[in-house]
Amino acid sequence: MVSDSARGGPRITAVLGPTNTGKTHYALDRMLGYRTGVIGLPLRLLAREVYDKLVALRGPNAVALVTGEERIVPERAQYWVATVEAMPLGLGADFVAIDEIQLCADPERGHVFTDRLLHMRGTQETLFMGSDTMRSAIAGLVPEVQFLYRERFSELVHSGSKKLSRMPGRSAIVGFSVDNLYAIAELMRRQKGGVAVVMGALSPRTRNAQVEMYQNGEVDYLIATDAIGMGLNLDIDHVAFSALSKFDGHRMRDLAPNELAQIAGRAGRYMKHGSFGVTGEAAPMTDAVAEAITSHSFTPIRKLCWRNGDLSFGNVQALIRSLEMSTTNSWLTRARDADDVVALKMLAEDAEVVARTTGGRSVGLLWDVCRLPDFRGISHAEHAGLITSLFSDIHQHGRVREDWFARQVKRIDRADGDIDTLSKRLAYIRTWTYVAQRRDWLDDVAHWRGETRAVEDRLSDALHSALTKRFVDRRTSVLLRRLKQKESLVADVNDKGEVTVEGQFVGRLNGFQFSQDSAQSPEEAKTLRAASLKALAPEFHLRADRFYNAPDTELDFTEQGGLMWGELAVGKLVKGDELLKPRVQAFVDEEAGTDVSEKVARRLQHFIDRKVQALFEPLTTIEKDETLTGLARGFGFRMIEALGIIPRDQVAQEVKDLDQDARSALRKHGVRFGQFTIFMPLLLKPAPTRLRLVLDSLFKDLSEFPESPPPGLVTIPVVDGVDRSAYMLAGYRPAGARAIRIDMLERLADQLRAEDSRGGFEAKADMLSITGMTLEQFADLMQGLGYNAEKAERVKVKAPAVEVDVKADGGTPEEVPAQTPAETPVQSPDEAPVETPAEVPVEQPGETPTEPPAEVPTETSVEGTEAPETEAFYTFTWRGFGRARGGKPRGEHAQGDRPRGKQGGKQSGKPGGKPGSKPARGGPRKGPRDNKPKSYQSGPRKEKAIDPDNPFAALLALKEKN
Repeated sequence: MVSDSARGGPRITAVLGPTNTGKTHYALDRMLGYRTGVIGLPLRLLAREVYDKLVALRGPNAVALVTGEERIVPERAQYWVATVEAMPLGLGADFVAIDEIQLCADPERGHVFTDRLLHMRGTQETLFMGSDTMRSAIAGLVPEVQFLYRERFSELVHSGSKKLSRMPGRSAIVGFSVDNLYAIAELMRRQKGGVAVVMGALSPRTRNAQVEMYQNGEVDYLIATDAIGMGLNLDIDHVAFSALSKFDGHRMRDLAPNELAQIAGRAGRYMKHGSFGVTGEAAPMTDAVAEAITSHSFTPIRKLCWRNGDLSFGNVQALIRSLEMSTTNSWLTRARDADDVVALKMLAEDAEVVARTTGGRSVGLLWDVCRLPDFRGISHAEHAGLITSLFSDIHQHGRVREDWFARQVKRIDRADGDIDTLSKRLAYIRTWTYVAQRRDWLDDVAHWRGETRAVEDRLSDALHSALTKRFVDRRTSVLLRRLKQKESLVADVNDKGEVTVEGQFVGRLNGFQFSQDSAQSPEEAKTLRAASLKALAPEFHLRADRFYNAPDTELDFTEQGGLMWGELAVGKLVKGDELLKPRVQAFVDEEAGTDVSEKVARRLQHFIDRKVQALFEPLTTIEKDETLTGLARGFGFRMIEALGIIPRDQVAQEVKDLDQDARSALRKHGVRFGQFTIFMPLLLKPAPTRLRLVLDSLFKDLSEFPESPPPGLVTIPVVDGVDRSAYMLAGYRPAGARAIRIDMLERLADQLRAEDSRGGFEAKADMLSITGMTLEQFADLMQGLGYNAEKAERVKVKAPAVEVDVKADGGTPEEVPAQTPAETPVQSPDEAPVETPAEVPVEQPGETPTEPPAEVPTETSVEGTEAPETEAFYTFTWRGFGRARGGKPRGEHAQGDRPRGKQGGKQSGKPGGKPGSKPARGGPRKGPRDNKPKSYQSGPRKEKAIDPDNPFAALLALKEKN
């Protein structure tokens, strides 16, 4: 570093680095070492803060404050504190400092900072403070500059996303929309007792009053705009962004990492560490942006906004041309038109204004008036209208008319209204406060400075009161402070989970979630909730320990995937990576803490893992069986994927490819190769069925899960709109208007196999008994299974009365399930034995069914001669034998589902064999067709040897024996 004497001139230093490096403090310390000095700051609020600090050190007579709206200049002022735009030029001060020099790149104000960088100098020392992104630009524009880099005093860490309800104390929540900030402030008032509000549009008086509430602990949270990013020193531990984009006056744009860092850096002052993150609806911050902020690594600034300062005042058009002049400097780019240039161009189209600007003096006056800031934020046209009125008044009368000015101030001097109304009045008074600072515009400047300042103070106090009333619950904040100081209210939780504060019921602890009583007023509710949660902290841990040690018998899952601890909902199942490995989501209040939440989640995961293992043990056994190889192993995994139930027509070829050894190996695991379904009987029990439906629904991301049918029903109705696959998962096969349980369907198939499906057959009593249906319902079921059902009538044959075992309540097969202990046991929740034809004898036609078939005649008394009584009957034929005889069209079931009847051999589903071959036994012969009725019956045929591994071997052997 070169010394001052070696250079022989004033020293120029750029002090660069991240936030919280003490740059501003360093500049003030350097300035006080000189006789005179001036420091330019980016905000009026910050200027006022620095002014107050210097007044405390050197007294009010030594320090001046100059901003657009405020001017305090003692006669013997040594040190000047100003906004960058209001810095006094030509002062000749020993020391000059410009803070936040990186604002040279700001599209709105950058040209002012760039002008100060290029031309503002102290006679002995000049200091530029700001971000290290300006290093290259400063070096390129100010070759004689020396650089001083300062490290941050404390660490700044990224803490991710936090909900507002979990926001730690001493936090600042930053947003870029007033509506958004007010909404957050309202929410924080209800949840945390209140917030302080800091915005750039606030007057210093309002801002200081709000900050004082925060600093003294009356409220623990700060809601702010990016105004806090410009050097305001507050006691902030955490900064949370409620948005990562803002409207810059022209468009919505994302904030650059260096802009976010400027705000996030307000967290952690001096040696105290700070953190930052997002909250509310803000998208998560990317890792790259977070890393750039924590490491203070940003893209260097390559272009500074610039506007020509050598202006021509010959006429309005000449002034506009000089303002639009470009630069050839590679570091500079012409700034877009600011509000003053926009206003000048609009006034240049006003004939009266042009007529008044006849010389350099009048053009200069017009330019001065155009530079009046648009504090009100109104449209360009309205702002231009105000400027026209001021210019015309000054040009015509030499001063702003005092009566007109007084009327404007009086209109604003009202302290009533809501926050928005008061904010607008404050913006308006700032305009007249700015005018009151101009000695060349207004007579009796001292008087009007005092008047406008008094109005601003009254409005500021009213706005502070309105903000406090709206966003701070005084009673609640006091109570919360008592809680913080361990002067807590008395709260208690009884064994029923009822929570009381000072003996009053305030809510109930349901599982691990606190439900507050809605009878409280909003103000009371918030405070009482805070007290309740304080009492609940140990209760959460005790309850979590009891839950973790509870046996599995106390836990259960619902058919919609909920997880219950007795009658308490404690979580839900969510989709896992694999079908048989669901995950859990615990229902735990955030206030309970991560330890409680993780413990509950672990216990729930253990429960569901064991439940899946126990209920689907046959499937897990297949998966672990290393002796299964080749096609058998592949088919075993198909069973696992289908959760133990596969319609046979979906795997017909795969089943055909399995040899007897493979089938035998699978049968050892409980796989049954039925005629209609391949299934595992053990998995048809109610408990596995219920879990199977839940697991499948989770994996398919269904919003509503199908529920399992009541246990013990042989058939259930087919409901329109329900996916047919849900019936199969529930263990039923849809056939017509009803779905039949797949194990009972296989029993029915065993009986149908003995019938003549070509010539036609009628329903037997035991068929109706198996299904528990009426004849009409059975006919519909058979058509759904692929049969034709031809209805006819005949004379009813008288039969002796039969005693029917009817239930005491008069139930009929249509009303109650058809199972009896002699047939299929009713499934209980824990056991549902499934009968197979190979294991249980099939009821023979000669046996009397437990429940009466629909066509069994009852005893009637006949008196005299009556017309013969008729009865309806159905003749069933397999639909594959040609055209239906009055039944429904061909069904949807595969040919492989067709029962093999007495026709002998494997039937192709066609009326006859190949052309030219022998007619099928019992079928029509070649030659002229006669119209005589024909009867068919199957003749003897050579039987194949019975496969001992065939599941129907026992049945076939019995039939052969008979």
